[in-house]
Amino acid sequence: MRVVEPLTDKKIRAAKAGDKPLMLFDGGGLYLEITPAGSKLWRLKYRHAGKDNRMSLGRYPDMSLKDARESRGALRKLIDAGLDPLAERKRVIAEATATEAELRNTFEYVAREWHEKVKSQWSEGHQKRILSRLEKQLFPYIGNMHISQLETTDYLAAIQKAEARGVIETAHRLAQLCGQVVRYAINAGIIKYDAASTLKGALSHAQTKHYAAITEPAEFGRLLGDIDAYQGEPAICHALRILPYVFVRSRELRGAAWNEIDFDAGQWVIPAARMKMRRPHIVPLAPQVVRLFQSMRDYSSNSALVFPSVQSANRCISDMGLLNALRRMGYGKDKMTIHGFRSSASTMLNGQGYNRDWIEAQLAHAEKNAIRDAYNRADYLPERCRMMIEWANYIDGLRQGAMARQE
Repeated sequence: MRVVEPLTDKKIRAAKAGDKPLMLFDGGGLYLEITPAGSKLWRLKYRHAGKDNRMSLGRYPDMSLKDARESRGALRKLIDAGLDPLAERKRVIAEATATEAELRNTFEYVAREWHEKVKSQWSEGHQKRILSRLEKQLFPYIGNMHISQLETTDYLAAIQKAEARGVIETAHRLAQLCGQVVRYAINAGIIKYDAASTLKGALSHAQTKHYAAITEPAEFGRLLGDIDAYQGEPAICHALRILPYVFVRSRELRGAAWNEIDFDAGQWVIPAARMKMRRPHIVPLAPQVVRLFQSMRDYSSNSALVFPSVQSANRCISDMGLLNALRRMGYGKDKMTIHGFRSSASTMLNGQGYNRDWIEAQLAHAEKNAIRDAYNRADYLPERCRMMIEWANYIDGLRQGAMARQE
């Protein structure tokens, strides 16, 4: 019987590649194969069920000589027990793969995957709100459960914790969120039926939240007069004076940049990144609004922002700053809100018989029919331009009427 001299690191390092594979034996079936390309690979030669077999262990020096010998010892115990180490390795890998697949199909994994795929459609703030609801109100209860095993009662038990706290609207939002994740799982072939489809019917009725808004024309005229008379920071004053004319959302106005406004064309194009629906939005500017923007240039021409904060030219004014100004004028939270300017315009324009589609397009509300929505926003621009000029003249008349009654 040929005696095999154990390997040493020195001998391994000194070994050179040749034209053919070189095998350096260490004993017990362990050997190092040196390929013509210079790779040094640990292998184990063994016999099982009357057949010779080989299996790879690792690459030198990633797997040291000591580690290779320890691996040989462990595998030899399997062989002595009548097991095929190569078959055992395949079994372990198969089990690990199956376990990984199970982990991939938990509600949390699927929900995070869904969120990652759809978040580009939302603003950054909305992305964070959705993820926060998942992490704080759903994952702790159903996150580690396989989504194929979740029943309606499981979803309901998690959602009703919010309902029990009295936050009914949040409970309905969670039900909607579960439905979106489940439908994604169906489309991905992970599950076959929608266990979240009947959730809303099992929850208490959610009352619609309405923002306080002045919709009576004469009273709205008095509000405009109070805004004109308000003394405060130029950015706050100008933003409040512009807001009734354009009825955009607060964050869309506050974040306005000078490069978005085309004074010659009388248009303001709000980029998709700041829009709730993640689409660019054109705001036609009546001559009165153009003059207000031009007036604001005297205060913020050195900033990229139209309405910079007094604390930093790189930050816009806050929503709270606008709201506090309204409160100082005497308009409480039950009387008027910043968002209420949109409701005021919508109510009065609809009351005057303007085309509802024009109004909805100018408010940048989503159209349920996506194709119709795309056409509307392009086709209605001339009508919206005319409507916005007529609206500006109308509310100027309301202001003048309110001032005349005060004299």
